[in-house]
Amino acid sequence: MSDNPNTIGGKSFTAVAINCASKAGEWIKSRIGQFAAPDLKFSKHDLVTEVDKGSERLIRNLVATHYPTHSFLGEEGVEPGPEASAQSIAKMGGSEYLWIVDPVDGTTNYVHGFPFYSVSIALAYRGEVIVGVIYDPSRDELFVAEKGKGAYVHGKRMQVSAEPALAQSLLATGFPAEHLSALPRNLKQTLALAPQVRNIRSSGSAALHMAYVAAGRLTGFWEVGLNAWDLAAGALMIAESGGIVTDQNGHPYSLGVRDIAASNGLIHDEFLKALADA
Repeated sequence: MSDNPNTIGGKSFTAVAINCASKAGEWIKSRIGQFAAPDLKFSKHDLVTEVDKGSERLIRNLVATHYPTHSFLGEEGVEPGPEASAQSIAKMGGSEYLWIVDPVDGTTNYVHGFPFYSVSIALAYRGEVIVGVIYDPSRDELFVAEKGKGAYVHGKRMQVSAEPALAQSLLATGFPAEHLSALPRNLKQTLALAPQVRNIRSSGSAALHMAYVAAGRLTGFWEVGLNAWDLAAGALMIAESGGIVTDQNGHPYSLGVRDIAASNGLIHDEFLKALADA
């Protein structure tokens, strides 16, 4: 193994992640309007297409070409539902090297032709995320983070926003596919936060929302019931851009976190209190 923790045999993990995300993104974009009707996964709000599955195969095969001994956790390889997701992280989270992939984050948007979806790829080393790449094919925007080396978009260093208070913040959230507990909790939080902030957006791709927090385009993001493949790459980006990512109780981010709160750091305590009060 190389002395550099971000390479094996001289091959950069980050370069491989970028190549995988770019190739998958190009293929996804080429398939717009040319796929069969989507299937339902966990609920009518949780869709999957042949494009999701094809994108994941493409990424898995590319990763295996470079790192055949690495573990791989892709969204489409896990049974639907929160219990299966939690079990997959518990089982694989301790792998030495684990690639964590959402092959199309924002499938519902993709199906409807709404151009806000992404490819999210993270690499964790013994449970700690060391590389994160999020690619937006619609805008040809590539967000890249490497632990200890910063986060970048268009080759420029990203920095979280400077809003000092919740009242000045632009936040984002989503609407969970799990309707018994996650969706009602998220809706309560949305109702409570809306009067306290500048505005709230919900655009349908958690990974891109996280990238936008890192880039300073959003002040913060929260959602209930997400998974490692939604969050891992973006969590590293926000941390490397000067922000804070925790669970909604304020504990530091780890691969098992499902209820996320991410911000520029300046509003974080106020943000967590507002979520708790909701």
